[in-house]
Amino acid sequence: MRKLQIGVMGSAADLDYSDEVQKLAEDIGKLLAENGATLVFGAEKDSDSLSTAACRGAKSAGGLTVGITYGKGKKVWERNDADFIVASGLERGGGREMALVLSCDAVIAVSGGSGTLTELAVAYQGDIPMVAMKGVGGWSEKLADTYLDDRKRRFTFGASTAAEAVEIALREAAEYRKKEEES
Repeated sequence: MRKLQIGVMGSAADLDYSDEVQKLAEDIGKLLAENGATLVFGAEKDSDSLSTAACRGAKSAGGLTVGITYGKGKKVWERNDADFIVASGLERGGGREMALVLSCDAVIAVSGGSGTLTELAVAYQGDIPMVAMKGVGGWSEKLADTYLDDRKRRFTFGASTAAEAVEIALREAAEYRKKEEES
């Protein structure tokens, strides 16, 4: 049986997140790896991000990491840590985010700007479980413990700690995969 594939989405470095938020993303990646999940993340070409911090955390625990990048080529920021890079050939701002999220059994958002908002919207439309971190600013804080629209298709679970986020993501991902296999 394939491992659960959990995505970690979050702010790029130009949003100037704190060291504490970066450590939170690393802790999430580490806990996912310790629980046997594959980390799927947005591999950036030009700067660090909370997604790449999660990659570092997963690798520190011996986890498997899959980075999905935009454009052509596999030269990315986390070139020394990512196990596998998917060069989507798509641009940032929609295409790459769709390939990234639809490859996940659940996603965890940490802060985040417009790219994270796009990723959460794709997850919502794809009925993919979402966890959003509280107390970190950005879109994850705004969307924690709510629905993205009045259709109420998929609840966005809020989490206050890395352990809580990973626990929810693994539980919801297992349910998601079970439903996916039955259909």
